[in-house]
This record gives sequence, C-alpha cells and structure tokens, in this order.
Amino acid sequence: MSVTGILLAAGRGRRFDPSGRRSKLLQPLAGGGTVAEASARNLLAVLPRVVAVVRPGDDTLAAALGALGCEVRVCPDADLGMAASLVHAIDYARGAEGWLIALADMPFVRPATIASLAATVKTVPNGAGIAAPVYQGQRGNPVAFGRGYLPLLLALEGDQGARAILRAHPVCEVAVDDSGVLRDIDTPDDLAPPQAAPEPDQL
Repeated sequence: MSVTGILLAAGRGRRFDPSGRRSKLLQPLAGGGTVAEASARNLLAVLPRVVAVVRPGDDTLAAALGALGCEVRVCPDADLGMAASLVHAIDYARGAEGWLIALADMPFVRPATIASLAATVKTVPNGAGIAAPVYQGQRGNPVAFGRGYLPLLLALEGDQGARAILRAHPVCEVAVDDSGVLRDIDTPDDLAPPQAAPEPDQL
C-alpha cells in the first residue's frame, strides 16, 4: 500500500465568479491545461493513485480528470462543505497507507513537494503522522495524513476540512522551496503571474 492522493475539486468557486457561470477549475493556465488538470498532473506525477472528488453535474471537469488517470468520485453532498467531499474520498480510499489531501485550485505545487510530504508521513511509526509544507515560515497545502487518522478524517463535518485535526495534533512541518504551496486560484487575477504569494485556504 502507499499514500493515496485526494484531489478536492467539488467547490463552487463563488469568489472567482459569483454568477457561477465560469468554473475556476476549468480556466486555462499559461503553461497549458486547466487549473484542475495541472493540480491533478502534479499529484499523478508522484503518487500511484489519485482520487478526485467533484460535485454532481460537473461532467466536463469529471471527464477531464478521469482522462488524466484520476479515479473520479461524485460527492452528492458536496454543497454541505469541504468536509463532505473529503469524507467521501477518504471513505472510498480507506484502505490506503495514508492520504495526501490537495486542493484542485492550487495548480502550482511542485511534484517534488508532494513526494517529500508523502515520504515524511510514511516514516512515522504506526501511521500516526501529519506532514505539512512550510515556505518561508508559512504553512501551506497540500497536507498528508497517516492512516492512524482515519477515524478523525471520517468524522469531519462542515466547511473547515481537516483544519481542526491540524490544530489538535502534532504536525511535521516540511520546509520547501516552493511558493506554490501558498498560491491558490480564488479570483481571475490569481491566474496571472503573482507579485507575491497570497495566503491560501487551509484544509
């Protein structure tokens, strides 16, 4: 068994387009592909298995992620908050050695960072580790969890994702030279080359 990637791609992205007509995850990037495709490729470059969670009706996104090699799961309760999508994916992949939870609107995380986080969480005895990246003193995403956290991950509720677990348990901070761990796509301006790394949403 190995660490499984979880790509959370079920949000509505209202800050990007309040009308809901434009999906931020389907916006093209200068380097090619869409936001969600870039995020998925970074995971797939390192991890043998990636489970992507989408909301009902998001067929274009589901097809794109499936074509890349992700196992796509539709979360019927996605609108209840990030935790619903996360629990849906973790339950589906509960047999994994651990889970690396990534946000689909963070396409600039380097595969080397993902590999470091997965390797770190696998070294902790009994699968009881959490590994998070730190860039220039600021903690970012994605975050990896050992399988010892399965019960807590499955018990999550609301729109806070795994933030409560991170606050309550020791986290191994992995120093990285990767500003992508702090850079997400929240508004159309975020698609442009950044002047400085913004603070990301937290899991």
